[in-house]
Amino acid sequence: MTRSVRSRVLRAALAGLVVAGLLPAGLSTSTAAPATTSVTAATELPGPAGDKAARPYMGWSSYSMQVYNPNGGSWITADQLIAQSDAMHAKLQPYGYEYINIDAGWNDGIDAYGRPTPSKKLYPNGLQAVIDHIHANGQKVGLYTIPGISKAVIDAKLPIYGAPGCTTGDLPVLPLQKGDYWGIGYRIDFSKPCAQKYVDSIADLFGSWGLDFLKFDSVTPGSGISDLSLDARDDVKAWSQALKRHNIWFELSWALDINYADYWKQYANGWRVDWDVECYCTGTALTAWPNINRLFPKLAEWWRHAGPGGWNDLDSLDVGNGQMDGMTKDERRTAATLWAVSAAPMYVGNDMTKLDSYGLELLTNREVIAVNQAGRPAHPLSMKTNRQTWFALNPDSSYTVALFNLGQTDADMTVNFADLGLNGAGKVRDLWARKDLGTFASGFTAKDVPIHGVRLLKVTPQKNSAISVNDDDQRVAYDGAWERNKNYEVPAVSQALTVGVTESSAKAADLPTRTVEVNNNSPEIVYSGNWNYSSGRGLGDYQDDVQWTEGNGDSFSYSFVGTGVDYVTETDPGQGDVDIYIDGEFKQTVSTYMDPAEGHNKPQQVVYSVSDLPNGSHTIRAVKKSGQFMLLDKLNIRQESLLNPDTATFDKNAPADVSVQLGRDPGELDGIAKAGQDLVKGTDYTVSGNTVTISKSYLANLPVGNTALDVRFRGDYRDDIHATKADGASVSLTFTGTGVEWSTALAPDQGDADVYVDGKLVRRVNLHNDTRVTNRTVFTATGLRNAQHVVRIVKVNGDVLRSDTIRYSIAK
Repeated sequence: MTRSVRSRVLRAALAGLVVAGLLPAGLSTSTAAPATTSVTAATELPGPAGDKAARPYMGWSSYSMQVYNPNGGSWITADQLIAQSDAMHAKLQPYGYEYINIDAGWNDGIDAYGRPTPSKKLYPNGLQAVIDHIHANGQKVGLYTIPGISKAVIDAKLPIYGAPGCTTGDLPVLPLQKGDYWGIGYRIDFSKPCAQKYVDSIADLFGSWGLDFLKFDSVTPGSGISDLSLDARDDVKAWSQALKRHNIWFELSWALDINYADYWKQYANGWRVDWDVECYCTGTALTAWPNINRLFPKLAEWWRHAGPGGWNDLDSLDVGNGQMDGMTKDERRTAATLWAVSAAPMYVGNDMTKLDSYGLELLTNREVIAVNQAGRPAHPLSMKTNRQTWFALNPDSSYTVALFNLGQTDADMTVNFADLGLNGAGKVRDLWARKDLGTFASGFTAKDVPIHGVRLLKVTPQKNSAISVNDDDQRVAYDGAWERNKNYEVPAVSQALTVGVTESSAKAADLPTRTVEVNNNSPEIVYSGNWNYSSGRGLGDYQDDVQWTEGNGDSFSYSFVGTGVDYVTETDPGQGDVDIYIDGEFKQTVSTYMDPAEGHNKPQQVVYSVSDLPNGSHTIRAVKKSGQFMLLDKLNIRQESLLNPDTATFDKNAPADVSVQLGRDPGELDGIAKAGQDLVKGTDYTVSGNTVTISKSYLANLPVGNTALDVRFRGDYRDDIHATKADGASVSLTFTGTGVEWSTALAPDQGDADVYVDGKLVRRVNLHNDTRVTNRTVFTATGLRNAQHVVRIVKVNGDVLRSDTIRYSIAK
């Protein structure tokens, strides 16, 4: 039985107790009314927990130990939960850990109103006694449920508590439709008033027990099903409304579909972004490195969606005991760092009575915990490498920086402060070592970052520095209808001008087309999981090599600028299905399987292709779903040409300048290079209007054959933009400093914007231009008092307003 199947079977067995397929013998007839409903005060934060969700929660979940332990669900006995609560109280609670969350298997029946009842076997003195013990320790308690209602409860037609005239037989969608991933229950028809009252009755019961947290599992779209054949959004809304009356934290699981992120943010306080972190290695390990490694590309898509009120959930943090975690010490620290810098709920999955000294060190570092509780999700500078810099700009202008070595060798890793947005010197502190490392002028190099290791830093700007804040930074506030990108952006891009150099006696070399072929061994392809490299196969692969993996859930991703992409691979009887995502959105499941009757190892097959993407920045991600193997041979990237023509010839025996027309404003030309060496403007090439001319004196020194000259164009800062079409919409930034600048795009579809500083209109700026140009400074204010200020930009007219970068100066 594969791990993926095992995980589904075990979780289904535990979850099945939630909606109890059969009524238990001696049906409970408890009529105890829930405690009086307490209505929460109004709050601006989304989700039912209110201000309790202002920061990611910290605590413990039982599920990792449930699947680690051979006895499964029986692990969550009263004695075990009390022991975990007491261990947390003694070891972790002083550092902020407070939630004790009981996962699937806590209940084994229903009462006379169709509401779940706790297991008498697990809790002979009642679950309430356990809850009371947890609360007495100053902690919070959570339980578990799933969408839908069981067939047995439907057929029983039980009265709904507090809802005269309503029965459970009134609730399902007819004809019956599957309600969860496992097919345990059936969908509830929330167009019927009785449906909400049923959910309310359960939430009120939970409230009467003193419940603080509810995990809602098998939420769709997500949980492996995103085609809306299963759709639990109505359940999510109903439960959110019911739990809000009790300020109960509402956490959604698992692998939620990012295309519905705004919906999850409206109704929940957290959402699992991926599959289970557990490896389902019963009695051997809780997790494994590939289950951590695969989270990086997920977070690169999800990070913008986390913030006060709702957080990206990475699942249990299983780093507390090296004899059961399933990772090396470096990998354990990398996992703890990823949870911290992502502002993910930090809930331990280990047996807290058996935490080792290193586990305690990881879980109780106050400086690392402070990073997590600051609620500033980090994001990557680039996903085009396995040695990644993730960072977040904090409200005090410091930066949290994590240098993750996801590669296969130890490596020195450098962060250039300018890449973060810091122009100036920075003081660097190592947060894990709790040690100041010194002040550095323009960057910092961490020596010998180990395989799967990390350095976690705090970089504090020094006097006379300037901070550039990108439009998607969480310090930037938007009022009105704004969108990120949506084809309003212009990314930085380069294009090869291929010059075929000949002599009169030589045949002109064949010139390439505008499709760019990216081989599987490109360092810009990011592999997550246990991938292997194979070369010299002699089977007709592109460049005679492939990358391959056997692990379901392993993936590759590649970011590119263009209008289309092909996934090219081998098809074979040993291969199966692959899920394809473009820009985080699931597109389709493609088959790389070949019928054995047709042969084996059919190379260079296009198994996925898209050609109608808007010209801009995109990411393709492919995830192994089934089969013994998944391979990547190459990617074909289609790009619009910015050069006309994009090829040229030069005859050494009849030398002449080479001229091309630019497809962008000439002011956007960033340079021309050969093999990383810049040509000299004015000598090697000149620009006149939209024409670039390469001098014959430069070309004469090139060897015979094809030479690629890299023509670079600048783009919007970090290749993205925020835009609005609504007059009166505004963007603002609060900062402490003595000056501020606003840089943004100019374009034919733009008009005027008013700029306010500290509530006072300072200037109206015109953003119209005959051509689209990027990152132009359109407003500057200097000589401000060294204090906190607010700059606010308001759209006045024009079709659209774009905002790119706000830059402020720190006092001398």
